[in-house]
Amino acid sequence: MKALLEIKNLEKKFGERKVVEKLSFKINEGEILGFLGPNGAGKSTTISMITTILDKDSGEVIFNGKRVSENDKDFKKALGLVTQDIALFSDLTAYENVKFFASLYGLKGVTLNNRVKETLELVGLYDRKDDYPDSFSGGMKRRLNIACSIAHKPQILIMDEPTVGIDPQSRNKILEVTKGLRDSGTTVIYTSHYMEEVESICSRLIIIDNGRVIEEGEKEYIKAKYRDKGLNNLEEIFLYVTGKELRD
Repeated sequence: MKALLEIKNLEKKFGERKVVEKLSFKINEGEILGFLGPNGAGKSTTISMITTILDKDSGEVIFNGKRVSENDKDFKKALGLVTQDIALFSDLTAYENVKFFASLYGLKGVTLNNRVKETLELVGLYDRKDDYPDSFSGGMKRRLNIACSIAHKPQILIMDEPTVGIDPQSRNKILEVTKGLRDSGTTVIYTSHYMEEVESICSRLIIIDNGRVIEEGEKEYIKAKYRDKGLNNLEEIFLYVTGKELRD
């Protein structure tokens, strides 16, 4: 399987504290990778460096065989980012929000309008296209947030805790959409503290703590590896390898 994105020896310090230390892993084309770790493990810092929001101290991010540091324009065009904090304009309708974000990637005219319609239909919000986000439930806002991040058809999508604090219906819709994106060719990095979600949609897992990879592999391989220790699910395995609860 082809590695679409490679993280090589990534490091970051804040003051004297090393938050990410020689972190290396690969994301394969066409997979949903579960990127996991307890609070403070370095996940958000790593994502910020991958997306170039935060400067790295050392290491490389390689996309399609090219260093992102040498040509970040192509990478940014191919990237979609669903942040944990909802980023929407309250004075724009759902349709206008998606249209605005999609236009930032160069979509215009009929193509732009078609993509906005398709994306809102995908997340189940087209019937609310003329409504403003303030009238939406938390789950609907998160679905709209995702729509704004995928309207340009990203090649790689990072989803950082996309289902925090939402209703079961919206959670199920988001998981369904995520699997559909993978099936249509999008590679997904998925972070979550909900192991049932990881179990449902991720094919491969990376668990980090203290800025380092402490476990990685195909999901079924990891589950089989720890079965002899009497660990029967991913939540038990996570607690065993990190020594920490999923949520503080």
